[in-house]
Amino acid sequence: MFKKVVIIGAGPTGLGAAYRLQELGYNNWEICESNSYIGGLASSFEDDKGFTWDIGGHLLFSHYDYVHKLVAKLLGDEYLLHQRDSWIWVLNHWVPYPFQNNIRYLPKDKVLECLLGLIEIQGQNDDSKNFQEWILNTFGEGIAKYFMLPHNRKLWAHPLESMDKNWIAERVSVVNIEKVLKNVLYELDDVDWGPNSQFKFPLYGGTGGLFNRFMPYIQDHLSLGQEMTAANVETKVVKFSSGREAGYDVLINTTPLDQFIFKMTPKVDFLIEAAKLLKHNGIFSIGIAVRKPCPSKKCSLYFPESNYCFHRATYFSNYSPNNVPDAKRYYSLMCEIPYSEHRPEDRGKIVAETIEGLVKANLISEGDKDLIDTVHVIQADYAYPIPTLERDKALNTIQPYLEGKGIYSRGRFGAWKYEVGNMDHSIMQGVEAVDRILEHKEGKNVEVDD
Repeated sequence: MFKKVVIIGAGPTGLGAAYRLQELGYNNWEICESNSYIGGLASSFEDDKGFTWDIGGHLLFSHYDYVHKLVAKLLGDEYLLHQRDSWIWVLNHWVPYPFQNNIRYLPKDKVLECLLGLIEIQGQNDDSKNFQEWILNTFGEGIAKYFMLPHNRKLWAHPLESMDKNWIAERVSVVNIEKVLKNVLYELDDVDWGPNSQFKFPLYGGTGGLFNRFMPYIQDHLSLGQEMTAANVETKVVKFSSGREAGYDVLINTTPLDQFIFKMTPKVDFLIEAAKLLKHNGIFSIGIAVRKPCPSKKCSLYFPESNYCFHRATYFSNYSPNNVPDAKRYYSLMCEIPYSEHRPEDRGKIVAETIEGLVKANLISEGDKDLIDTVHVIQADYAYPIPTLERDKALNTIQPYLEGKGIYSRGRFGAWKYEVGNMDHSIMQGVEAVDRILEHKEGKNVEVDD
């Protein structure tokens, strides 16, 4: 008898799993989504004036040949290929991203301070106990002071000393002092670091324009408006807010892992205590549409300093001209403001603070305030899973228990691993889960590097 596979959540991971099931010709499955749309955090929304908005800035790139081929199949030629053009606004100067490779753009005394900090740490052993110590031991006092510490405090909205350092890998560009010195002395730019130095973006529909194209492959197995309220791991029955129930043999959970544990029955105290150790932040994604042609060709801009509420602003209309109703008449900015219990933000004030911050950073002028055609606010309570010092201990407690019950918790928040939480990672986690469930031999070629 074929196993019944139930997928909870139709974000990138759930969609990757669902696509893989149909790709392998397997029919005994369903996918349940709490929202009235698919895509999860990679969804996009068109407002009543024709502007398209994402939930924060997304760059489509991939580490995996499988995802490359899948994206090519889904998008065809309806995409744009961009060279990343990202900058950091600090000390009233624009510095190309990544900051640590381009400090020559700073005032001369700050360049010297950063170089002396790098020189001071040369030859030291890295005995860092947390992320904050790692930053200081890797970049020195200057770079840490002007960018790495304030940027990460704002991005994560958690104390950096409470975060582990072992998630970093390709997520943070470390420094080569010889290269930094060469860049300063010869006035060289170094902007191509990282796997996302080139990225694709759907021509239509924002980032969600990719994920909506999964629909023809999954729609016969999809149920929308189904929020999970309980999962009995003994009887293998999931209950939904609609009153519906679904039995399963194997469950793929892509909802936040802590919430899944809290809804799981029978209650298991040690799992609940482990789940309480999992920390996350949220973001406000504030879209600002301005009635004038775009004044810049830049992509994303970073703001580490505390006098700006947003950590990143994106010229979203530069990603696709179809993100605005008429690119000759409008452009759009999208600003992200992280929040948590450590960094609370007031929804009632956040729009005004964002607009004032854009004026302060000279992204818009005082006069442009009268040209703001629309403001769009999205609040995502689960935005970044925080790699805290306790995270791996919690995951090592929770995940084996769940898999022993036939439950695969995967994805950005299902697996709670930011370091493998990009869109391509998330799709592949769904694919890998299906290959394990069905014991598909080709699965050895599509493993996730977690």
